Amino acid sequence: MSILYLLIPLSLILLGLAVWAFFWAVKNDQFDDLEGPAHRILFDEDENDLTPEERKRRRERRNATDVDSPSERDDR
Repeated sequence: MSILYLLIPLSLILLGLAVWAFFWAVKNDQFDDLEGPAHRILFDEDENDLTPEERKRRRERRNATDVDSPSERDDR
């Protein structure tokens, strides 16, 4: 019976920590995008996986193709 004097306050403390963790997660936008990570794994390359030099080269290539006219893009 005396163990209840320990277990009840301990369970209330754990409950308080769980409620605090939930509200912290909501406040810090942990539940904003639930489907994004599931779709992100379908892409072969992630921008974060590249080195800074590769990112720069990719941006330069992307900017070069954006400058092309639409008729030039169709010929490729």
